[in-house]
Amino acid sequence: MKSPFLSLSATAMALALVSAPAHAQVEVQWWHSMGGALGEWVNDLAKDFNTSQTAYKVVPTFKGNYDESMTAAIAAFRAGNAPHILQVFEVGTATMMASKGAIVPVAKIMADAGVPFDPKAYVPAVAGYYTAPNGQMLSFPFNSSTTVFHYNKDAFKAAGIDAENPPKTWPEVTLAAAKLKASGHKCPFTTSWVSWTQLESFSAWHNVEFATKGNGMRGNDARLAFNTPLHVRHIENLANMSKQGLFVYKGRGNAADATFVSGECAMTTGSSALYGNIKRNAKFASGISTLPYYPDVPGAPQNTVIGGASLWVMSGKKAEEYKGVAQFFAHLSKTEEAVKSHQRTGYLPVTIASYEATEKSGFYKQNPGTDVSVTQMIRKTTDKSRGIRLGNFVQIRTIVDEEMENIWSGKKTAQEGLDSAVKRGNEQLERFEKANKS
Repeated sequence: MKSPFLSLSATAMALALVSAPAHAQVEVQWWHSMGGALGEWVNDLAKDFNTSQTAYKVVPTFKGNYDESMTAAIAAFRAGNAPHILQVFEVGTATMMASKGAIVPVAKIMADAGVPFDPKAYVPAVAGYYTAPNGQMLSFPFNSSTTVFHYNKDAFKAAGIDAENPPKTWPEVTLAAAKLKASGHKCPFTTSWVSWTQLESFSAWHNVEFATKGNGMRGNDARLAFNTPLHVRHIENLANMSKQGLFVYKGRGNAADATFVSGECAMTTGSSALYGNIKRNAKFASGISTLPYYPDVPGAPQNTVIGGASLWVMSGKKAEEYKGVAQFFAHLSKTEEAVKSHQRTGYLPVTIASYEATEKSGFYKQNPGTDVSVTQMIRKTTDKSRGIRLGNFVQIRTIVDEEMENIWSGKKTAQEGLDSAVKRGNEQLERFEKANKS
């Protein structure tokens, strides 16, 4: 007679086999810095990928702003529990490139997984920034932005300014700001990311160096060079606008973004990716135009530099997990996915095909200004405008913020503040060069 325990065990085992999946999903941890509307976009990207297949599950986790997520990832890597994918802003690129043992090049990830990957499919100005001197793409170009000029069309009309013909030059910005102030606007012009918009992109847009060695693209021995007469003239003009109440400084990082979206400030220079927030939350008609320039500078305007972030793959993971990463990147690169992301957020299209598809669809004609970031970035670059890739760049930007605040408050002249920023910043570059001698 069979034991009832054997029968029960056999039944339980059969049930377990029926209910258990053929193989468990492989989880891929993704740490990011996207909050608000952009955070919802990131969650949707992961959800779309997860529902498109059953082998892998991407788990996005918000880790604070870019500085905070990078710091958290470094600590996690040392503790042996880093995520598979880390979103790193462009300022951290040189640091990540120097962290050879901590990262696995995206080109290697794709090749090892047998997933087709052609760097030439991506927008050159974007892909080139994240590519090593040997031609290997190191990180995945995810959310790339550039600096543009956002303006409040309703405020322009109220001030008697042509809302369909926004200022293209800095003298025109000053004139528009004066009219806005006269019409009662308390914050005619502001800016976010002061170093990025007013020095880094400003330099490339005028085809002058921000730093030597092709802005650091040709080596770690680069030194800062943004205290020239042109840079001093521009910062001096902004300081004078500040004294007159035409330019209102709203703080570091992207603090100024909220003041534009709320309608408090009528004009701002900031990220093209602010478009998604404006479209969703602004209660006024808005426009996007090119970054202002000085018309008497030969060669201006040239092209603006990259902003935003890319996705880096951390080392020390299993081969099966890396296959999941490769599949996720392939999913993000699909033309229809890249088109949706570009049109939803205002970030640059990741691939050339997604740009062409967006143009063909009539999106740019239906949403004037949304192509500004693309046209600013796809122009032919020069040695002075290809991008800025410096070591200890996070610290350098903090130094620039400190010195700019000294200028806005009148504690230092434009020349004194920029000279000090260059001197202090070069100390950071020397430190980085010393630490990364090959």
